[in-house]
Amino acid sequence: MNAKLLASLLMAMLMIALVGCSNSDQQSNAKSEPSSTEETEKAENEEATTEYPIVIKHAFGETTIEEKPENVATIAWSNHDVALALGVVPVGFSAANYGVQDDSGMLPWTAEKLKELGEDSPNIYQDTDGLDFEAIADSNPDVILAAYSGITQEEYDTLSEIAPVVAYQTSPWVASWREQVTYNSMGMGLEEEGKQLIADTEKLIADKASEYPELKGKKATFVSITAADLSKFYVYTPGDPRGAFLSELGMEYPESVTSQITDPNAFFIEVSAENADMLNDAEILVSYGDENTLAALQADPILGKIPAIERGSVVIIGDNTPLAASGTPSPLSIEYSIDEYLTLLSEAVSKVK
Repeated sequence: MNAKLLASLLMAMLMIALVGCSNSDQQSNAKSEPSSTEETEKAENEEATTEYPIVIKHAFGETTIEEKPENVATIAWSNHDVALALGVVPVGFSAANYGVQDDSGMLPWTAEKLKELGEDSPNIYQDTDGLDFEAIADSNPDVILAAYSGITQEEYDTLSEIAPVVAYQTSPWVASWREQVTYNSMGMGLEEEGKQLIADTEKLIADKASEYPELKGKKATFVSITAADLSKFYVYTPGDPRGAFLSELGMEYPESVTSQITDPNAFFIEVSAENADMLNDAEILVSYGDENTLAALQADPILGKIPAIERGSVVIIGDNTPLAASGTPSPLSIEYSIDEYLTLLSEAVSKVK
């Protein structure tokens, strides 16, 4: 993620960064070959269903992939998790810049999957100060996955000189985890496997959410409010992956919030504290912060009057933690963090009267 994009995301999040099936010929070396002739024929038949060239339309036009990529690179946030979830180890991917608890440049679910696939020395691009085009080129990719990213036209053009680029569909940073899987898997020639990954992840979400029936139908909103400046806050839209995931867990954005979203492609809106009453219909709020955040909000003469804040129906996700990073979900992060997230949401709901 380059400096300009990182700066805009930090502003939007109030100094908080944004944050199966596999193809037989792109498996990790640790993955065993099909165990029978029948399985081998099935894999060959599935591969044969992908016809080339593949043309993928996106915000910058369209990308043509002439033949099945052997070397897959990813940039920005979570695109590598899609590849890994499909059993493909990228020849290079961007270092995680938020939620990492060590110096690995990887979030825990990424590290776990790489270990499972037998890769102990991944090639990680250090691009938080700007895309490292030289490192990307040196990894010799056949395709570059960026379905969830904020790349500019200029960056897209430069990357396209290296390899075909799968860019976002409409606007920076608004691709849902489904879109990430759909378009990244297409770019790898694994469209059918991507569909199965979506189905498997949807089942996981549904099964887990069914264990918390108290969440269904509750009005919830994902916001970013920092105690350092209570004069304003940010509301993530239902189109943002964070907001969309609340809906997937059975909750709904209140109309008082959605009516204020004028740009359908925006992933957040900025709200002055004097208009905080737009959150009054939200039974649950989710925000980033620390152990002091809720008390600071409750003590504020304006924000403290919001019913959810007043009664403590707020999920405060620890800043710069893996759970905070999973707020923009991928199939791997969902599986890793969903139990913790649902528990916190349930605790917030228990305070609704």
